[in-house]
Amino acid sequence: MRFPAHIQVYVVGGAVRDRLLGLTAGSPGHDRDHVVVGATPEEMTALGFQPVGKDFPVFLHPKTHEEYALARTERKTARGYKGFQVYATPEVTLEEDLRRRDLTINAMAENEAGELFDPYNGRADLDARLFRHVSAAFAEDPVRILRVARFAARFGEFSVAPETLALMREMTANGEVDALVPERVWQELARGLMEARPSRMFLLLRSCGALARLLPELDRLFGVPQNPKSHPEIDTGDHVMRVIDQAAAAARPLPVRYAALLHDLGKGLTPKENWPNHGGHEAAGVELVKQVSLRLRAPTECAALAQVVTRWHGQAHNADKMNAAGLLDLLEQTDAFRRSERFDDFLHACTADSQGRPGHETQPFIQADRLRLALSAARRVDAGAVARQAAPADIPNAIHSARLHQIATALITD
Repeated sequence: MRFPAHIQVYVVGGAVRDRLLGLTAGSPGHDRDHVVVGATPEEMTALGFQPVGKDFPVFLHPKTHEEYALARTERKTARGYKGFQVYATPEVTLEEDLRRRDLTINAMAENEAGELFDPYNGRADLDARLFRHVSAAFAEDPVRILRVARFAARFGEFSVAPETLALMREMTANGEVDALVPERVWQELARGLMEARPSRMFLLLRSCGALARLLPELDRLFGVPQNPKSHPEIDTGDHVMRVIDQAAAAARPLPVRYAALLHDLGKGLTPKENWPNHGGHEAAGVELVKQVSLRLRAPTECAALAQVVTRWHGQAHNADKMNAAGLLDLLEQTDAFRRSERFDDFLHACTADSQGRPGHETQPFIQADRLRLALSAARRVDAGAVARQAAPADIPNAIHSARLHQIATALITD
């Protein structure tokens, strides 16, 4: 599309950053966003663009459906990430628009000829693998703390500039993080969990104090010791970080990663006099998982799996020592017969838990194989046929006994 001469169009943000990093389409952040300088909303509509922005003028290209936003400036008017007054006029320059962005590596632009505009030295910070805020305006939006942490999970070689980390700490101390709404917190945390190294997100949030405000139940796990015989890493927080990275390395879906994140919250409730043992932490952690999931407004499938994993992961680790009765009991407790896909995710989370320990990263989790064998054997029982041959009051026991027999037979054969 040809624009009038007085209108300039630039590709901005992640698309420019990722091209300079050599990342291809399909990588996170590869969508092309555009800034339009010198145009009015009426001119954009006349060119066939469809307006979609609520808080500021954003338009969709009539053919490609890519986003085109009018250059704008912002002024802080209230606490939180929505407390802004936006100015989008033809007089706003590209440099003014880029100044309001979070990081220098996201404040670069390219025109249609491929010419790079880099008024805040983002290319130098990109080469130095450094996250640095563009201006003091960074402190006006608490979501930027979450975004930087998410970028840390995506770009494992990057570090945060000391002055940016100091600003993030100041924002947390000033209470800006407390103004974040649950939906936005969940959105960023979920995206961070799906990155290559999700542990880096939570460790950065912890280093600036934000984790204690957003997820205090997780933050308190750091410094809580575990039995070194089963946990060579000792520190519970360190263990959880290893577990979520194991889930990420295995490309597990979001519910598994979320369950991995919360599975040991109960250890934060163990009295110090009982350390490093945490008997009963599984049952103790379930209520915490419920509270966190409600506070974050996590999707049902994430919340449900996290509760199952939290409550039963300890038993799953002992499945290699269980007899047929113990295996069937665990299958019933985890609702494996009705929710087989969730049970498979349960086993994936338990595998990440087992492998989230030094020296165990590549060891197979044989307990999962044993549980899958038991489930496969129990499913050979025709529940309908058993029910037809039993008195109504005896049907549950009859099905249970038939499944138990099949599991016992499978264990002997195996």
